[in-house]
Amino acid sequence: MADDHQLDRRGALKCMAWAGGGLLWTLGGGVPAGTLLGAAEAAARPAGGAGFSFVQISDSHIGFDRAANPDPAATLREAVAQIRALPVRPAFVLHTGDITHLSREAEFDAAQAILGELGLPVHYVPGEHDVQDDGLGAAYLRRFGAGTNGRGWYSFDAGGVHFVGLINVLELQAGGLGHLGAEQLAWLQADLRGHSASTPIVVFAHMPLWSLYPEWGWGTDDSTQALALLARFGSVTVLNGHIHQIMQKVEGRVAFHTARSTAFPQPAPGTAPAPGPMTVPADRLRSTLGIRSVRLVSRASPLAITDTNLA
Repeated sequence: MADDHQLDRRGALKCMAWAGGGLLWTLGGGVPAGTLLGAAEAAARPAGGAGFSFVQISDSHIGFDRAANPDPAATLREAVAQIRALPVRPAFVLHTGDITHLSREAEFDAAQAILGELGLPVHYVPGEHDVQDDGLGAAYLRRFGAGTNGRGWYSFDAGGVHFVGLINVLELQAGGLGHLGAEQLAWLQADLRGHSASTPIVVFAHMPLWSLYPEWGWGTDDSTQALALLARFGSVTVLNGHIHQIMQKVEGRVAFHTARSTAFPQPAPGTAPAPGPMTVPADRLRSTLGIRSVRLVSRASPLAITDTNLA
């Protein structure tokens, strides 16, 4: 993009600290360039005709009721309204985990009722808060496990993209790090085998698949094995939740993106004694929450990723 707002990756990362700016990510060969967008500009940006798009939301934490957000159901409804108002209807929504706060049936019921207002398919992976019932995610799997493999992982194809939903919250490691496990990694190897290196891949999971901040458990201990299986592909985008803020990293042809929560923010890595719900002034809360839109115009075109907040 050749305009006055073009940013290099370092500059784009700095802009991520400005809670309130939308970001358009254009990925070429796995390398993103960021352009800061105002909400009106993001809404008016041409959608590319018949382009394929989807939306990511994360960490809705239905059932949470503390000061950081006494009513996360209300902010999830605002996210749903924002998705419904997009100028181009997305094909589906990815929810990257922590649907609920305590894995209770009533929380799952409430979340499904709100997300049902989208009128769109929703593809889920669990967060660690969704598997607190028994450590195995029985309640989650009863609702969302149909057609999945092993302990809930799965893949599907849409719009010329191969989507892979991984689960890294069932066997948390020392310090709270995520874990995929040998069975899931073997399945991933078999799943990817039938796809050419030119196939765009989108991997979505709850916890980051890179060592974002291991001191707080923000990473996955065996993610390097998964990334080795993805190395032959020319375009890989990895979408995660868990840390409730936008961060990005590029390793070779793999671009990693973490997402905002729809419930509450968390502190930036290392800026607090520990991670957890962060209370901000009520008039700032919605600027720290948001959704992500992703568009693919064609197999030969880069993915365009727009992060917008609820403010």
